[in-house]
Amino acid sequence: MVSPTLRIPVRVHPAAMNATRLPLPRVSVARCRRSVAASAASPPPGDANGSSAGLPAPAPAPASRDPVSLPRPLTSADLMEPSGDGLKVAYQGCPGAYSEAAAKKAYPSCQTVPCEYFETAFQAVENWVADRAVLPLENSLGGSIHRNYDLLLRHRLHIVGEVRLAVHHCLLANRGVKIENLRSAMSHPQALAQCEQTLTKLGIEHREAVDDTAGAAKLIAEQNLQDTGAVASSLAAQLYGLDILAENIQDDTDNVTRFMMLAREPIIPRTNKPFKTSIVFSLEEGPGQLFKALAVFALRKINLTKMESRPHKEKPLRIADDNCSAPLKHFDYLFYVDLEASMADPNAQHALGNLKEFATFLRVLGSYPTDVSEA
Repeated sequence: MVSPTLRIPVRVHPAAMNATRLPLPRVSVARCRRSVAASAASPPPGDANGSSAGLPAPAPAPASRDPVSLPRPLTSADLMEPSGDGLKVAYQGCPGAYSEAAAKKAYPSCQTVPCEYFETAFQAVENWVADRAVLPLENSLGGSIHRNYDLLLRHRLHIVGEVRLAVHHCLLANRGVKIENLRSAMSHPQALAQCEQTLTKLGIEHREAVDDTAGAAKLIAEQNLQDTGAVASSLAAQLYGLDILAENIQDDTDNVTRFMMLAREPIIPRTNKPFKTSIVFSLEEGPGQLFKALAVFALRKINLTKMESRPHKEKPLRIADDNCSAPLKHFDYLFYVDLEASMADPNAQHALGNLKEFATFLRVLGSYPTDVSEA
């Protein structure tokens, strides 16, 4: 529906109406021609260049800009509150898992969405069931979680942040069960490996691996097991009604897991605070190729905080003809690298531009703020 035009009546003073009827002065054609000729012969008053005094100079033509330097439109990832109000955050495991604690640390006011597998969490974000996913990427004792490195390449989500979480393992059991009654410990394989020496000292000989730590606590509570304990968090003990028989049973006190925060859209990188950029690339077979790739960062004084190689699933073997009787087959690898740099920094842009000149594949997984908080 088109809105009607608003008409405002205008009152004209009679004197003004009479003023319009005053006769105009007569000017001869010859006089007009003389005035025009005089104006053309002499510049208007002003500076030596002829610019009129008191009048602004004409605006210069806008200079062309590099399209890369133009501001990018904001995305929904940029507008989300840091507290995560209204966000649904997917994680792998049962309620009480360390991944849920990491999700709550990353987005304190979020609604957590437990997922059975890592890939389920990726799919939850891709299918708009969840807004974010918080998944482990590496542990200070157990190393990298290779499954999630592979899933990063398979899916098109972006890393928008990282969060570090200190892991404090507890030995849990049903009410009334003592440590001397336990014959077996159940937990995630990495949790069992991180507590191997302590469990042996406690006289627990057998190990049972399950998908996640909180899942072990849930299983022990549901089946009312009397000879099996769970290695899990204190939160899991509260949720499933278990006793904490021992705290901080990890063999090394410096046990920290680094989690990545994933979203459907990337965030706009900044230069006003520490940023990290994660990339993955592959190279041609040949001597010095990896050295050449790393040199593009070293020459620009860009620090690398992590490097991980994984088999190229789509091309696991590369056939090379080295003038031998039979062609040689080489393993083909992808290289995952974390840089202490922001993609908003021209230095980092030039480094990746240089790498792209000879890399057979290059993808930026995300450029995101570095977690500088206490784990």
